Amino acid sequence: MTRKFLVLSLLFSVVLLNFSSVSFAAGMEAEEGKEDPTEFIMHHIKDSHEWHFVTVGHTHITLPLPVITYASDRGFEFYNSSDFQDPQTHKFGKEFAHNGIYIDDHDHLGRADGASILDFSITKNVVMLFLVIAFVLYISISAARHYQKNGAVAPKGVASFVEPIVIFVRDEIALKSIGPKYKKFVPYLLTLFFFIWTGNLLGLLPGAANLTGNIAVTCTLAMITFVIVNVNGNKNYWKHVFATPGVPAALLPIMVVVEFIGLFTKPFALMVRLFVAITAGHIVILSFIALVFIFESYSIGILSTIMVASINIIELLVATIQAYVFTLFSAMYIGGAVAEHEHDDHH
Repeated sequence: MTRKFLVLSLLFSVVLLNFSSVSFAAGMEAEEGKEDPTEFIMHHIKDSHEWHFVTVGHTHITLPLPVITYASDRGFEFYNSSDFQDPQTHKFGKEFAHNGIYIDDHDHLGRADGASILDFSITKNVVMLFLVIAFVLYISISAARHYQKNGAVAPKGVASFVEPIVIFVRDEIALKSIGPKYKKFVPYLLTLFFFIWTGNLLGLLPGAANLTGNIAVTCTLAMITFVIVNVNGNKNYWKHVFATPGVPAALLPIMVVVEFIGLFTKPFALMVRLFVAITAGHIVILSFIALVFIFESYSIGILSTIMVASINIIELLVATIQAYVFTLFSAMYIGGAVAEHEHDDHH
């Protein structure tokens, strides 16, 4: 199993390098010298109103995405992202405004008259979100149908893949971190794990969107955990926040402030940890690919290939570890909020 994993990882890394090399080589070409590699890397990890797959020569292979806007004086309007691009270079800018609306160099919508506008567009990350949700629903429903049809039998197909993970999350994360009340939160923890894990793995595919490396996505996941923790918090949980037992009266005002801030630092840590880990991995891989075209050396190319393959193997592990860590810490925070205990036990 380990050998198959390593072989697949190496093959995946070579495909990634070859795919990115073509795109990078074309992206580095400019009328005046070479484009800044930093701009190329940031373009590939940020969200966009189009899905750019590869550039071959001067041909851009992209998928235009729906642009949905709302303004109080115009209502909802629907466009295609290609309406706001230069047809030759596929670049956005104010000079390519359409119907008084433009997409700037940073992929932000705006109006030529300066009026406010709301963006409800289906961006690259939104499409990736739908794909991840569809995949998670597929494996979950397929596994459920297997047991509904066959009963408590040995799993086959998709069920054989899903069952060990479900048991692990239930027994090793939920039960051990939350305690007797764990069953109520298992569905959420399973959804969290499969969503993050799938998003992490699909994000490593060539040309894929950086879904779990988007801070808006990680912030949303962290805020959901924050709401679940505090909505289910019992009286002991809130007593520890606003009347910490065993603390001298003189220090109680300080402890209340510290505990209250802690309510927000926990989800903040969840948000930043996942965002940084996934985004950093993408940046490192693209940076090593960029070295080939910066130095234009065969020796650097061989070294870069080895490094990209090695980092890609690590990233496959990081994708799983980050899903596990986010789920584990969420379970621990929930466990601390619902735990029933006597304060005398601490003494």
